[in-house]
Amino acid sequence: MSAPKKLFIKTYGCQMNVYDSERMGEALASEGYVATDSADDADMILLNTCHIREKAAEKVYSELGRFRPLKEANPDLKIGVAGCVAQAEGAEIMARQPMVDLVVGPQSYHRLPELEAKARAGEKALDTEFPEEDKFDHLAKRPKAARGPTAFLTVQEGCDKFCAFCVVPYTRGAEVSRPAERIMGEARDLVERGVREITLLGQNVNAYHGHEGGLAGLIRELAAVDGLERIRFTTSHPNDMDDALIAAHGEVEKLMPYLHLPVQSGSDRVLKAMNRKHTAEEYIRLIERIRVARPDILLSGDFIVGFPGETDADFEDTMALVHEVGYGQAYSFKYSPRPGTPAAERSHVEEDVKDARLQRLQGLLSQQQRAAQDAMVGREVKVLFEKPGRFAGQMVGKSEYLHAVHVQTSRIRIGEIQPVRIQGSNSNSLSGVI
Repeated sequence: MSAPKKLFIKTYGCQMNVYDSERMGEALASEGYVATDSADDADMILLNTCHIREKAAEKVYSELGRFRPLKEANPDLKIGVAGCVAQAEGAEIMARQPMVDLVVGPQSYHRLPELEAKARAGEKALDTEFPEEDKFDHLAKRPKAARGPTAFLTVQEGCDKFCAFCVVPYTRGAEVSRPAERIMGEARDLVERGVREITLLGQNVNAYHGHEGGLAGLIRELAAVDGLERIRFTTSHPNDMDDALIAAHGEVEKLMPYLHLPVQSGSDRVLKAMNRKHTAEEYIRLIERIRVARPDILLSGDFIVGFPGETDADFEDTMALVHEVGYGQAYSFKYSPRPGTPAAERSHVEEDVKDARLQRLQGLLSQQQRAAQDAMVGREVKVLFEKPGRFAGQMVGKSEYLHAVHVQTSRIRIGEIQPVRIQGSNSNSLSGVI
């Protein structure tokens, strides 16, 4: 019997890429691959890339350059690029980096076994099409190995919104929802393997329509699964936050009180230029309705500063929105152009202006995040313990509000949910006692 081949996958970007990397590993397991944490002894290196962040493609080329000595030392080593940069760059990757053997887009990774075979035969393997078949129908059934207590589960892919700054519609394709019965089957399988919390994933997850009740209907059905204790979802679009989903936040106990709802800007003029199709006022009124349904909900968001044409007044509108909403967590970035998107062709804000605005915004968001954490001191939260901490006898888990919580204890096992009294608020975590 031949020794198993070793597969090293490096994952960039969002939670959907984490899920995709797991499925890629499972697809290649059928070809005799086992996972390794080191590229040094791998038989295949696979970079699962993200095109959202600035200079994403250049960072991939730089990473590939670091693997060149491994390829020179072992000509049999196969190197592949997957994900959104692969979809956007396609054959350009192989042209710039001839050592790359395999390029596959995010909708085609179910074809990895045949692409790997082609690469092993000495041919270049490229697949960045949007296939007619559903990749989930062709992926191997998930193995029954034990899992950690949390898992991601993709339910929706693609985007039809065409925000002026975003490449997702071009790299992930149109919005597609997986059928509810297949999601339920995968969820039950995960629970049987030890998962207690599932995060539903999608580029616009609340646009999910694979259940007759939409995402809210899927959540209610998942909540009936014995052993599944917690449900989350990300990432949402304000325009798809319907009445049923708002109601679910108040009525479904297993749906956690944490919501990531990106707004991007507080300026109506900038939102229109971004093609967001909502106003700042509509977003604020939506937040009010959500908080009526679930008063203790912790809100997270995304912000882009320095979008083409953004004035000082536009930026002050964003600051005003942040003050009014109050975020427990948020992500903020300087605008950077993505080739092929409408905004890339517009005149850009000076870098020093973007830097100054980002520093101010992040300062305010950090204050709000710290205030939300500090407000947890003295409260009792329920913590799902996920792993040992850095110190002996310490365990780490997540609260309902997605805060990391450290507890000094010797009587908690991974996967348990226990009430914890919060005693301290640290820079990025909480500490407490059982």
